[in-house]
Amino acid sequence: MESDVNPMQRAHRSPRCTARSKRSGILCKNPAVRGWAVCRMHGAGGGASSGSQHPNYRHGVRTNLAQDIRRLASQLQNSAKDLM
Repeated sequence: MESDVNPMQRAHRSPRCTARSKRSGILCKNPAVRGWAVCRMHGAGGGASSGSQHPNYRHGVRTNLAQDIRRLASQLQNSAKDLM
């Protein structure tokens, strides 16, 4: 038994992407991905994982944790100099 509901009617009623063009300022007319405010071409559900799972991860020297540790060590060194 076939359904009499056309699936394209549901697609036409779906929420639209909220991204705007840089040049004209016109809204994107593509349907937004479910759970997102933008379409698949404007970044919905995209992006790589963070941390060591990221494809460009090399060695971790510039991670936020490593920078915080270096900053703390520097502060400790400066306070030790002030005590002497």
